[in-house]
Amino acid sequence: MTELTSTSPSQEDGHENTPAKLGHSPVAPIPHRLRVTDTDPKAARRAERQVASMFTLSMVFIILAVIAYATIDKFATIYIPVLGEVGTSNVVLGLTFGIAVFLIGAGAIQWAKKLMPDVEVVQERHDMVSEKSDDQLAAAQYERGKDESGFARYKLIRRSLLGALALFPIPLVVVLRDLWITPADSPSPTEILSETLWTSGKRIVSDGTYVPVRPEDLPVGGLVSALPEGIMEVQEEEHNMNARGKATIILVRMDPDQIRSQQGEGWDYNGILAYSKICTHVGCPIALYEQRTHHLLCPCHQSTFDLADSGAVIFGPAARNMPQLPISVDEEGYLIATQDFAQPVGPSFWERDRT
Repeated sequence: MTELTSTSPSQEDGHENTPAKLGHSPVAPIPHRLRVTDTDPKAARRAERQVASMFTLSMVFIILAVIAYATIDKFATIYIPVLGEVGTSNVVLGLTFGIAVFLIGAGAIQWAKKLMPDVEVVQERHDMVSEKSDDQLAAAQYERGKDESGFARYKLIRRSLLGALALFPIPLVVVLRDLWITPADSPSPTEILSETLWTSGKRIVSDGTYVPVRPEDLPVGGLVSALPEGIMEVQEEEHNMNARGKATIILVRMDPDQIRSQQGEGWDYNGILAYSKICTHVGCPIALYEQRTHHLLCPCHQSTFDLADSGAVIFGPAARNMPQLPISVDEEGYLIATQDFAQPVGPSFWERDRT
C-alpha cells in the first residue's frame, strides 16, 4: 500500500506555517489617518468640553433621581400608551438614572474616539509563556498607554468623570431604604415571611382561570399551578404581588403507593400533593415536573426535589425541602388547605435556620 502525500510550494521551499500555506494572502497594513483632534488643539479642547459636559449632566440626572425618589408619591400613576397605567415614580427613576448611566458611557466612548490614541498595534501569535523581557515591555506599554489616555492631562475630564462616578452609587444606596420600613404596630419581617394566605378551609383555585379545583380534575401524573381563593382581591388591595408570590403552589397527583414520606401525616388527598412553587434556593418559580421519577427541577440553578419523599433536595444548591401544604376536600368536593405551610416558603433568611 502506498500513501498519497502532497507538498505545498511553501513546504518545498522550507517555509512552514506561512500565510501562503493556510491559504491567506498577506494584508497590507492600513495607513494611520490623523483625526482632527490630533492636529487641531481647538478641536481637542472642544471634544474635552463635550466629554466633560456629558459627565456633568450625568451628575445632574443622578441628583434628579434622588429628588424624584424623595418627592413623588409611590402610589401615583401615569398613563403610557401600550403599557397602560404605570407607577410615576418608577418611570421617572428609570429615566433619570438610565440617562445618567447612558451619559457616563457616551462620554467614555467620545473620549476614546476623539482624544485617546487610535493607532492599531499588531502582534504575531506566539507561545503562551512570556519572556521576562516581554513582561517588562508589557509593563512599559501599560505605563505609556496610561499616559497617552490623557487621564492626567485632561483635568476637566478627569474631575468631571470622578464626580459622576462618585455620585453614581447614591441612587443605589438611597433605594435600599425600600428594602424594609417597619410601620408602628406592624408585624416583623419574620412574621410576614412566615405567613401566607393559606388557612384552614381555603379553597384551591387554578392559576389563570381562578376556578376551584376538584380531585377528579387532576389525573395521575398531572400537575396544576394553583393559588388560594380570593388572591386577586388581595392583590388589588395591596397594590403588589407579594401575597401571590408567597402562596402560589403546584398540585401533583401520583399513585398513593408511590408516596414514600410527607412532611406531615395524611397531608395528601388520594395521592394529590401540594407543594410551594417557589424554590428554596433563590426563589425561582418551579413547574418542571418529571412524572416517572416524581422529581421537580428548578430551571434557574437545577436544584431538584423529590416530591414523593417530602420534597427532599436530591441535587443542586438548595438547602431546604420544598414546603408542603396539607390539603383535603370540603363538603362540595373541592380541594382545600387544612392549614398554612409549616415552614416559610422561598429562600432562607437571616432570622431562621436552614432546616
